[in-house]
Amino acid sequence: MAISKIGSRAIIDGSVLAADFAPGTVTGAKLAGSIANDKLANSTITIGGEALSLGATDNSLNLIDWQSKVTSDGSTVTTMVAGRGYFVDNSSAAGLVKLPASATIGQQVAIKDYAGNFGTNNLTIQRNSHKIQGNTIDATVDTNRASLTAVYVDSTKGWIFTDESNVSDLQKALHTQATGGTVTTTGDFKVHTFTGDGNFVVSAVGNAPVSGAGPGNVDYLVIAGGGGGYCSVAGGGGGGGGHRTTFPSPGCNAGAFPISAQTYPITVGGGGAGSSNGANSVFSTITSAGGGTGGNYNSGGANGGSGGGGGGTDGSPSSAGPAGSGNTPPVSPPQGNNGGATVAQPCGQLGGSGGGGIGGAGSNSPTQASPSLAGSGGAGGNGGANSITASSVTRAGGGGGGNRSYNGPNPGPGTGGAAGPGGGGKGGGTDGTSTPGTVNTGGGGGGKGFGTFSPNVVGTGGSGVVIIRYKYQN
Repeated sequence: MAISKIGSRAIIDGSVLAADFAPGTVTGAKLAGSIANDKLANSTITIGGEALSLGATDNSLNLIDWQSKVTSDGSTVTTMVAGRGYFVDNSSAAGLVKLPASATIGQQVAIKDYAGNFGTNNLTIQRNSHKIQGNTIDATVDTNRASLTAVYVDSTKGWIFTDESNVSDLQKALHTQATGGTVTTTGDFKVHTFTGDGNFVVSAVGNAPVSGAGPGNVDYLVIAGGGGGYCSVAGGGGGGGGHRTTFPSPGCNAGAFPISAQTYPITVGGGGAGSSNGANSVFSTITSAGGGTGGNYNSGGANGGSGGGGGGTDGSPSSAGPAGSGNTPPVSPPQGNNGGATVAQPCGQLGGSGGGGIGGAGSNSPTQASPSLAGSGGAGGNGGANSITASSVTRAGGGGGGNRSYNGPNPGPGTGGAAGPGGGGKGGGTDGTSTPGTVNTGGGGGGKGFGTFSPNVVGTGGSGVVIIRYKYQN
């Protein structure tokens, strides 16, 4: 007669052998509850050389769960999940994937170039606040057929690439990428020139910590609008616009001003009209002050990036045309110089003094030997040469002062002050007509000469310019 039930205490440990059971006779339905491991002859299983208890969980194998293909459109970001693999198709556009927001040691993700297009349309791996191979920069994969596995280690190194196939360098040197203004190239550098207001839009910044990379810095030249010459009898010349630059910079002129991936509004200051200061130019935290206008008759020039020249005088002991102060407001290094001063003399009628420039102060109006002689204007201060565009250009010179005649409407032989090299305008001479500062140089306008004749023109200041330069390739 078959035994239909065996009490648990009726079986001594190890007394039932596998040979005692016919194949297929012991099923789950025959068991009440579970059998403890110590009741089994084999209570562990060995995987990869490691013995695991039956029923235990172990993640040491870190098997990858591959997902369906991801098709890139150039803007959509795929946030990866630990333990998964991603086939990325960059046939139509560059791809963007992001590492998991949180990670623990041993977690991993895998990536495979689905269509062999990473060389044409790169894949960017966004770090999502973690480090990638110890760096705080995103990684770019730019070789066709690339395969890789990234494993999280710790907060010091973050995600480290372990299995790399057909990947030349996952920390390839990145360079700054930006748009805005008129873009030209010179060697390994790009130059963005703004002749009017606009935006410098930085989409990527160079990874300076990696050998051979373009640094995350730029050089700049920021020049404000020049001051206008004064529209009066023997007006002073306008000062050149404030001139601020980092070029040439240390480190092979590879940039001295740090930037980040963002939009930088650019303001280009206009030149001052007659008897007006120039307008400021702005890039990021850098503001160059507009040049000061020249002085009125018997009055001083205005302060500014470079100061305006003092106005002409009639020679009386009490008259004077003080210089306008440059580098106002003060910055280091200075953005400009003072205008020339018109000091009262016992003899002669004095013309207006020249406006200051970045290369030097404006000249005082020349002293006259006799009251019967017309007073000539002082020359504008020199501008400064800069080769940020690869061509040397002199900018931010001062405007010349206007002449002053003793003989009323007849201006006599007096001449206007010379234009400061660097875009400054010439002062009005025997015809009373002065010239403007050159556009996009920040040159000061020439002061008006004496007279009631036509044309009776005062020089306006030249508009400014903003130029930005950075390394874009090796």
